[in-house]
Amino acid sequence: MKALGIVLAGGKNERLKELTYNRALAAMPVAGSYRAIDFSLSNLTNSGVNKVAVVTQYNSRSLIEHLSSSKWWDFGRKHGGLYVFTPFITRDNSLWYRGTADAIYQNISYLKDAHETYVIIVQGDSICKIDFNEVLKYHMEKQADITVVCKRVEDEDLTRFGHIEIDDENRIIEFEEKPIEPVDNLVSAGMYIVRRRLLIEMIEESAKEERYDFVHDVLIRYRKQKTIAAYEFQGHWRSIAALKSYYKANMEFLNKELRDMFFKEYPNILSKVEDEPPAKFNRGSNLSNSLCSSGCILNGTIMDSLLFRKVFIGKNTIIKNSIILEGTYIGDNCVLENCIVESKSTISDGSVYKSNSVEPRIIDNKEKIYF
Repeated sequence: MKALGIVLAGGKNERLKELTYNRALAAMPVAGSYRAIDFSLSNLTNSGVNKVAVVTQYNSRSLIEHLSSSKWWDFGRKHGGLYVFTPFITRDNSLWYRGTADAIYQNISYLKDAHETYVIIVQGDSICKIDFNEVLKYHMEKQADITVVCKRVEDEDLTRFGHIEIDDENRIIEFEEKPIEPVDNLVSAGMYIVRRRLLIEMIEESAKEERYDFVHDVLIRYRKQKTIAAYEFQGHWRSIAALKSYYKANMEFLNKELRDMFFKEYPNILSKVEDEPPAKFNRGSNLSNSLCSSGCILNGTIMDSLLFRKVFIGKNTIIKNSIILEGTYIGDNCVLENCIVESKSTISDGSVYKSNSVEPRIIDNKEKIYF
């Protein structure tokens, strides 16, 4: 495929509250053994893209550790590779990325030194399985300058998406970012295809005028000057950039058909492999309609929940409709319902946590370490 990839994974997110205090949104755990960025990287490598840059900034440590080797996504080739770009100080620049367009501009040598014809830009927080070869074919058929992957959403807060209006030929005629009163449910999925030379031209022009956001200062600004096509994606897509959406995206993986589509149907979603023993179910444990990852030790009852790696569940503990992140210890005689437990937390014996609101309750019982 004559395209290179850019994964935008540097933005700060407050909608996930404590869950993103110490990790990037793209590094959020998903489906028991994966990270959100695994879906973007897998979609690119499965589409034949062998050169990808991940642009990160906020809370990047855990994300960079996850990306420590490109071999997990098959980017470690003689031609191509996986690049991680963080802000850096030079003689001419000492600024952090001021927006998505500025992040691309500060690393524009990545585009100028390349020979691929097209650039695929994706977000690091989208849960989907897409073949970009089909999108590129559509892009060329429409003779578009830019193609935006779109999705019709039914059960999300529509005010947090970019909304798109199209004509009879699927050309985008209006693009409104996060409107107060959305008039339609066709939203941008945060995935774009654009010619490399055109992208360089538009990014450099935006930088000259001190415009720093890719959506506002490229897509919306050029919507009437350039041919911007809408590719309506029909498959499963979920953005995890809000707490309810993150919870729902994970709980949906309790559906076997969805799990098989992502992880068993070729090409499947790839991730960094951790060498851990299989889950251990001790006498008295009970698991129903739940996912239990490697390294877990169970002594209690788990119902309709997800347990990530190396979770310990004590005796007579009951967990319902909850997400327990990696390395958590839950003692005996506890009750958790409609909760998300932050990684490496410790829940004392006899604790009871339940959510009485429409959002899950976040539990973060970590030992505080001060430096």
